Amino acid sequence: MSPLARQPFKARTTEELIALLSAASAAILAVIIISTLYFGRDIFVPVALAVLLSFVLAPVVGLLQRIRVPRGLAVVGVVILAFILIFALGSLLATQLTQLAGDLPRYQSTISDKIQSFRNTKAGTGTLERASDMLKDLGKELDKPKDTALVHAPGPASGSTTSAPPVPVEVRQPDPGALESLRALISPLIHPLATTGIIIIFVVFILIQREDLRNRLIRLAGSSDLQRTTAALDDAASRLSKLFLTQLILNGAFGVVIGTGLWFIGIPSAILWGILAATLRFVPYIGAVIAAAFPLALAVAIDPGWSMLLWTLALFLVVEPIVGHVIEPMVYGHSTGLSPVAVLASATFWTALWGPIGLVLATPLTVCLVVLGRHVERLEFLDIMFGDRPALAPPEIFYQRMLAGDPTEAAEKAEEFLKERSLASYYDEVALRGLQLAQADAQRNALDQERLTKIRDAVSELVSDLADQAERPPAKGEPTMDVEASSAVESVAENAANEEMPFVRKEDLPPEWQGEHPVLCVAGRSLVDEAAAIMLGQLSTEHGLAARVEGASSLTSSNVFRLDTTGVMIVCVVYLDISSQAHMRYSVRRLRRKLPKATIILSCLVKDIDVTALEAMREGAKADLAAASIGDTVRLSIDAGGRSSQTVMKQATGIAAA
Repeated sequence: MSPLARQPFKARTTEELIALLSAASAAILAVIIISTLYFGRDIFVPVALAVLLSFVLAPVVGLLQRIRVPRGLAVVGVVILAFILIFALGSLLATQLTQLAGDLPRYQSTISDKIQSFRNTKAGTGTLERASDMLKDLGKELDKPKDTALVHAPGPASGSTTSAPPVPVEVRQPDPGALESLRALISPLIHPLATTGIIIIFVVFILIQREDLRNRLIRLAGSSDLQRTTAALDDAASRLSKLFLTQLILNGAFGVVIGTGLWFIGIPSAILWGILAATLRFVPYIGAVIAAAFPLALAVAIDPGWSMLLWTLALFLVVEPIVGHVIEPMVYGHSTGLSPVAVLASATFWTALWGPIGLVLATPLTVCLVVLGRHVERLEFLDIMFGDRPALAPPEIFYQRMLAGDPTEAAEKAEEFLKERSLASYYDEVALRGLQLAQADAQRNALDQERLTKIRDAVSELVSDLADQAERPPAKGEPTMDVEASSAVESVAENAANEEMPFVRKEDLPPEWQGEHPVLCVAGRSLVDEAAAIMLGQLSTEHGLAARVEGASSLTSSNVFRLDTTGVMIVCVVYLDISSQAHMRYSVRRLRRKLPKATIILSCLVKDIDVTALEAMREGAKADLAAASIGDTVRLSIDAGGRSSQTVMKQATGIAAA
């Protein structure tokens, strides 16, 4: 083999090696980042909390600045007030937890009685018996003294004949010194105080240096288009601040309602469960469920009956749907912008990295990443991976399913589209755009004949599936296009603007138009053109003009004269590739010789073609009419049928008058 013959193979191998190295470097970088987040969680958790808290406090600081409060004073005042509220809630939580821990032994007998009643009704339930034994053991452990132990004195010597009673011995630890007591008091507080101090410092720094941090992020993201990047980041910061502040208020209100409801029901530590419900509701889908589990378990433990459990369950089942499905969509929309899979994946990821605090921070952190991904080009992959917007546009999904030879999913998407829009709109806005992608791949030789055939066959199956979903012509007597009235034929532009497609009835058409297939749809050059012609034929048939579809081979010189043209009054020649105007001209010329009285419509289904270029193609091909979409082609066909009917009616009226 010559060196020239081996060169493409070397080039391809080099490209594959570069791609492999790039993927490996990306994987190594991801491992380094994840390891850094895990081992540096003592630093990154406070920083993440500070960033999110700064988003919440930024609107309040901005409000104070607008009323002429100095920025430094506004930042310090807002931060101090926020942390006073946080410490107050923390103290309240600690008090509630202490009270709940002290009351737990009292609930043992209630749970034991309920388990015993279940055991009596369902004999042989080993699980319930084990649960009852476990509760008894737990009660014994809770009843043990904490600081004393009874140590039995040794018995008498082996030779003694009398036995003395055991002497209880109380073991006491020596009193710790002042320094030891101080160390024992301060030790548990060092880590929380250090974390709180880091959060306060970062919040103040972020709020004061907000513009400088924004500029550095712009430089990091790319300063080639400062105007667009600045506007994007300002918009992202504003949206995130409003989102998190609104979520905080809404979830806080949710916690207040839950806590108040639990207090009325009689659940102990209702304030604790209200705060827990407000906190866990930051976790979508599962947060409210987790928050409800604890009060429900407590209701079972303290109530000898079941009414408290049912009331607690009803409270969560009523309040959560109202907040999630009524209030949230009214306030800031139903979705946070994340896909459900992304929410679960992010919750799992951040919980594994940072523990329970990661579960609460998972959604806000991921929302931040997605918003940045939507505005910063280099971070676009974050929006693609975690955002709720479809990864592929509807035309791309259509094309991908046609490539796979699986029109079922495309039919499901089409049915969703047809609930709000017309079939003509679906064909023009989704299916035709997908075929244009196929045509672009075909022009660069990326599709072989087998794949093109698969696309054509899949489109044919899809069209057949959509036949039941298509709009039907109105029954006789219902409003329709009145071809007998001169003012009834609406213009194509007006119909297109209103997204209306007129219907015609066969009995209203002239006699020569009442054949089996008055419309003939012919593919121009390729199998992609034939797929578009199939959609055009089905839409025309659904609107009253029955159509037949022929492949591109029927336009050859040897085949065009063998073409069955019985009853054909309109010929629609479909092209998605308009690069060869000579091919269009010869095709129209051959069809004109075969059908001299038929109306020939040139359907140039090319994206964003203007009216001037379309008219130039019509004149060059010597066609009667030209259209740039499937819907417009059908409208022109119906319009031509209406004009023919009016001509017949005028002639009949003139003969009758004579």
